[in-house]
Amino acid sequence: MASKFLLTLAICRLIVAVGLTLDPTELLLLGVEGQVSHDPADVGSASRDFGGLKTAEPLAVLYPASADDVARLVKSAYESAYGFDVSARGHGHSINGQAMTRNGVVIQMSGSKGTRLGLRKPEPPRVSEKFMYVDVWGGELWIDVLRSTLEYGLAPKSWTDYLYLSIGGTLSNAGISGQAFNHGPQISNVYELEVVTGKGELLRCSKEQNSELYHAVLGGLGQFGIITKARIALEKAPQRVRWIRVLYSNFTTFTQDQEYLISLQGRQAQKFDYVEGFVIVDEGLINNWRSSFFSPRNPVKISSIKADGGVLYCLEITKNYQESNAGTIDQEVEALLKKLNFIPASEFTTDLPYIDFLDRVHKAELKLRAKNLWDVPHPWLNLFVPKSRIEDFDKGVFKGILGNRTSGPILIYPMNKNKWDEKNSVVTPNESVFYVVALLRSALETGDETHGLEYLSHQNHQILQFCKDEGINAKQYLPHYTTQQEWVHHFGDKWTQFSTRKMEFDPRHILATGQRIFTPSFNPNKGASW
Repeated sequence: MASKFLLTLAICRLIVAVGLTLDPTELLLLGVEGQVSHDPADVGSASRDFGGLKTAEPLAVLYPASADDVARLVKSAYESAYGFDVSARGHGHSINGQAMTRNGVVIQMSGSKGTRLGLRKPEPPRVSEKFMYVDVWGGELWIDVLRSTLEYGLAPKSWTDYLYLSIGGTLSNAGISGQAFNHGPQISNVYELEVVTGKGELLRCSKEQNSELYHAVLGGLGQFGIITKARIALEKAPQRVRWIRVLYSNFTTFTQDQEYLISLQGRQAQKFDYVEGFVIVDEGLINNWRSSFFSPRNPVKISSIKADGGVLYCLEITKNYQESNAGTIDQEVEALLKKLNFIPASEFTTDLPYIDFLDRVHKAELKLRAKNLWDVPHPWLNLFVPKSRIEDFDKGVFKGILGNRTSGPILIYPMNKNKWDEKNSVVTPNESVFYVVALLRSALETGDETHGLEYLSHQNHQILQFCKDEGINAKQYLPHYTTQQEWVHHFGDKWTQFSTRKMEFDPRHILATGQRIFTPSFNPNKGASW
């Protein structure tokens, strides 16, 4: 009863805040097991994200104890005479306020707050060894999924570079890393979902059951439902990883080798398991290039390498293996490397446990946190660039706009479009191979304007304008636009399907309003418009 009262109080305050009236007795019927908070610390936390570029204070934060809690809240918003927004938030790694709302409730799907309040935890990951899958709560973090599945010698097939992200968060976008060329993005490795639609319906969906909802939600930016559970495909987990980096001074050679590696078919022994790459445009990075990766006993001297246009390129590849077949790994790697055309003597190799490789970015996070360099603005820009225009992008951006200055990693690696399901909501360039270009930069107050937020944000606009002017049909990943016209252009041929699905699964436009794709069908100051 206490939790019912708190929820009633919270929503009543919400209604009062926007100048409306609503009979509070209907809210007593929700009967959630979780808790709604008005605590300034909770509201403040839900008003910020990793990007540090936007803020929007919600009127309340729900810590759900179950999927039913999520469904009851959304159904209340849907059936209300006036309506209010509902945004699901995982670990808060959105960049432009996509998980925020000013006129509603944020559902905090991840985190330990609910546990500290004495709430019943949503069920932990459940592994099926026989059928090779794991069922997980939508707010579970990928690092915890990995730990759970490794107990059975299993692991998900496709990853993101950073594991402290929620299941629901990455599946609402795509979920990409260096395994995607082979296994596809994370959304290509989901057997089944449990989803709360914008009508408050709690539904199971898959390719066979409620398939339209299933495909809509995957890559759907949270527009069609809140993912409360996912069934993720597993494979036998390797025990160790051979991690290799090699350098290129010529962009064409670099991309040709990347494209060759993702084209390899056949047995696993005949190809690498992970293919990524990054661009080195900053002289400071050249002199201190990824020093944490290298050992003083085995240095890679690159300062004397003549870079093409002042830019170097690094190919990053891995080979997974079991300790029982460690004796063959050298031969397999050597055979693959012989086919590549990297700069001689630029190779560096290290071996480490599988979980350490997957969790590598977290180690960098801890170092940055120790220097107070993690919780800073992150004006990231992520693009899918068609293969046919990647050299134009290199000339115009890496060798042009960036001007030998950057403030963070710049990733670049190709993907095979046939590993992506076109029925899902996410959009990619219409070519068989396209590149991920991720400018993962941090705005720092160093006194140098080239590291500042205004400078980096302006540079992002320059890059997008360059693509537009040159006719490079790049698509934003983790997209952010300010007008519906821009969203229509982003989705292209998929817009009609996307908007039709919205009307079917979230007709009042309650969900994920922070994406700014659709305007809510109610006016919070005047009441419902329908």
